[in-house]
Formats: sequence, structure tokens, C-alpha cells
Amino acid sequence: MKKNSIKATQSLDVLYEDNHLLIVNKPPGVLIQGDKTGDLPLVDIAKKYIKEKYNKPGDVFLGVVHRLDRPTSGAVVFARTSKALIRLNEQFKRRETQKLYWAMVEGTDLPKETRLTHWMVRNTKQNKSYAYAKKVANSKEAILDFKCFKTLERYSCLEINLHTGRHHQIRAQLAALGYSIKGDLKYGASRSNANGSIHLHARKLSLMHPVKKEVISITAPTPKDALWNACVGEGS
Repeated sequence: MKKNSIKATQSLDVLYEDNHLLIVNKPPGVLIQGDKTGDLPLVDIAKKYIKEKYNKPGDVFLGVVHRLDRPTSGAVVFARTSKALIRLNEQFKRRETQKLYWAMVEGTDLPKETRLTHWMVRNTKQNKSYAYAKKVANSKEAILDFKCFKTLERYSCLEINLHTGRHHQIRAQLAALGYSIKGDLKYGASRSNANGSIHLHARKLSLMHPVKKEVISITAPTPKDALWNACVGEGS
């Protein structure tokens, strides 16, 4: 990811907010938590937003519930209280949430709808995962469903439902079939995107509110991008 490809000072795209939760639309290129790059992460941008909006003194509590890869975009949940964080962590651990992703992949000869099952092995030194057709040493089963909802001249637009939550699962499983996500050089894309992003977007998220005990469903608009617009319509 090219450093400073996204301005961290941009305004936060808030999708849902109350006293317990903050759900935002993460731009591609922004870290969720800090790392050795020293780039400003989304959690710090969100803390600054809360501190300024509510004029809060001292440090702001904001718990990271889950993560998205840096080059991806889409809905991200933060917990505003420790109680909400514990309950949300349990939901995500038990896979009681529903997450739908959109991806744009190279190629136009994909099946309209199918299930992919692979055995994944993570290489931490490479920060990469490998998908195998059969079980191998140290592998974990990975399952997803996808349907192709639009085909462009060179790309296909997919909606993806994850049944497991493996490292780089969507990227690795699609690449294993020869359908790399646009811009994803790590997983075989023919070229990078100009800003270092990849066309993978956490589109929809449904979860049980940790306090109100009612289902919240959130839809995150895709990044402002000519190809996304061609795939799903401008402003969608």
C-alpha cells in the first residue's frame, strides 16, 4: 500500500452511531489499528471525531471489534464502551454476525453462483495465505459462497458470503481459481490500482445491538471509483 495514498485527516464516514457503537465506512488504504509504518489508523481518527463532537475530556475509549485488510474498504464496527466490546467480541467469535462483501475480479467466465471450499495455510512471514483443494499440514477449512451480479468488459462483480473467517480468505480463495481481485498484486492481479487499493469492499453488516438487543443492518457505499460505479451504480 502506497504511503499517504489516503489522507488520514479526511472526515469520518459514519454509518451508525449511538452511545454504545460507532460503525464507519473505512476508505481503502487506511489502517484500522496502528502498525510499524506509523501511519494514522482509523481507530485514532474515530477517537478524535468522538472527542471533538462530544467535547470529551481526557482519553476516549473505543474498542476495535474486528478488522479489514488495509487495501480494502467498507463497514467497520467500534465499541464505545467496555461492555459493548465484550458482547460484540463474543458475537464475532461465535460468527453470529452476517457479513456480505463485494469484490471485482479479473475475468468474465465465472459461474453465476457457487460455493468454494479450500484448505488454507497462513504464511506469517509473507503476510499471505495459500488455498489448497485438499487438506494439507497446518491447514484450516475455508468456505465461502459467491454470486456474480454483473459482468463488465474485463471484470466480474461478485457478492460474497463468508462461512469461515480465515486470514485473507476471499483474496486467496478467488486467486486459487485464477480470479484475482482487481489491484491485488499479492494474489496475482495483472496490475495494481493507482492508489494501492484493491476492489474488495465490506458491503453489508448485520449484528445484534449489544445493549438494545435488536438487529442492526448497515450498508456501506462503495468508494467513489469509475469501475465501482459501472458495477453497482454511482453513489451506491
